[in-house]
Amino acid sequence: MVPLTHLDGRLIGVFGLARSGVATVRAALAGGAGVVVWDDKAEAREEGEALGAAAVLPEEWPWEQLECLVLAPGVPFTHPAPHPIVEMARAAEVEVICDAELLWREAAGIARFAAITGTNGKSTTTALLGHVLGVAGPVSVGGNIGRAALDLEPPSEKRIYVLEMSSYQLDLTRDFRPNVAVWLNLTPDHLQRHGDLSGYAKAKAHIFLNMGPEDTAVVGIDEQAMTVIAAALKSPGRPELVTVSVAKNKGATLYVDAEGVLHEEGRSERDSVSFANLPTLRGQHNWQNAAAAWGAARALGLYGGIILSAMQSFPGLAHRMEMIGRRGHVLFVNDSKATNADAGARALVTFDPIYWIAGGQSKEGGIASLTEHFPRVAKAYLIGAAADEFSAVLAGKVPHVIAGDLETAVAMAAADAALDDRPEPTVLLSPACASFDQFADFEDRGEAFRRAVMALDATPLEAVA
Repeated sequence: MVPLTHLDGRLIGVFGLARSGVATVRAALAGGAGVVVWDDKAEAREEGEALGAAAVLPEEWPWEQLECLVLAPGVPFTHPAPHPIVEMARAAEVEVICDAELLWREAAGIARFAAITGTNGKSTTTALLGHVLGVAGPVSVGGNIGRAALDLEPPSEKRIYVLEMSSYQLDLTRDFRPNVAVWLNLTPDHLQRHGDLSGYAKAKAHIFLNMGPEDTAVVGIDEQAMTVIAAALKSPGRPELVTVSVAKNKGATLYVDAEGVLHEEGRSERDSVSFANLPTLRGQHNWQNAAAAWGAARALGLYGGIILSAMQSFPGLAHRMEMIGRRGHVLFVNDSKATNADAGARALVTFDPIYWIAGGQSKEGGIASLTEHFPRVAKAYLIGAAADEFSAVLAGKVPHVIAGDLETAVAMAAADAALDDRPEPTVLLSPACASFDQFADFEDRGEAFRRAVMALDATPLEAVA
């Protein structure tokens, strides 16, 4: 926990008592602040009071005394309409911020910060950068992934905070200034929360807002919108710009070619390194993540050999193209986090041949956009509410069966894959769907896949080297 000593003797409001809200209450109280809280759930309010906060209806808060309102990221800030508590704060001229902002205010000048955002890949890049930096000194990883920002270790001179930052959190930053900031990519997402793509991009752009020439911005430039963002950072007084591209823009500071070889501006070709054999970072999208982490680690003082060695031992993230193991020559991959077709495409281009487990609660567009990847699919096993819809799309293109439930799908796919004599047939859970028709969330679905694989009556499961 990070005691918020800069709030000693002051009063703050916390609205929303989930993971980050509870951590904020603890940190503020530990720093000597008073805290008023509210959450629509009675049990959450009770937890806040048990910690020492006062649970009071926002209409009755002493707004004229509040230092700030710490808003849970899931609460609407601007769209589709500001939450009433945001309007109350604005009327009282109380700033509305997030927990990461408070961490920065407490630790700035003591610890260093690396912040990562992007529509896709930010969790993997955050975890990877934290893993790499951890070989050189104390690192705390959290934010929108894992631990809440204020639940991390207290600041110290050599500590680096590596924070995944969502657009929701970045919308709620004011003074936040990372030493290194990474923006991976931009595709339409969360538009209902930000109004349109422009609003979404504006929220993301907060990551660079306060940075100066002694800081470093690492920017993926493989979408046209991102090239515009990178160009805007070339003006005087802005951070040093490191651009990243995979197989598209050879002029990037860090360019990864189609074979996975990293070419670094200013270094000779004989010093090039390859990402192609990193066991948990397969596929071009992961090469972008690796290149971005490389650029950030470089900016924070690490040498290339140390970075590459650390990447080779990166365990990967659960439910994100997580390689569960092998039975014989069959690879089992848990990509439960692929909750839409865009995310599913990243897995479908990475493995071949694929015994694909897909389905769940379908999202707009279904899997029609994945047609170009169907030749890599040996057979599909459809589960959940979308099974009939997906069957219609696959008809005449991909052999498939409606398995119904995940356990049945795993057993069927494993049996079929075992008969495939190609080098690495892959049983892939990449649903391209939400999970809520059959599971609590994507983690629950991924763990169910893991249990089903472990329960197979076959040769022992071997780790992936």
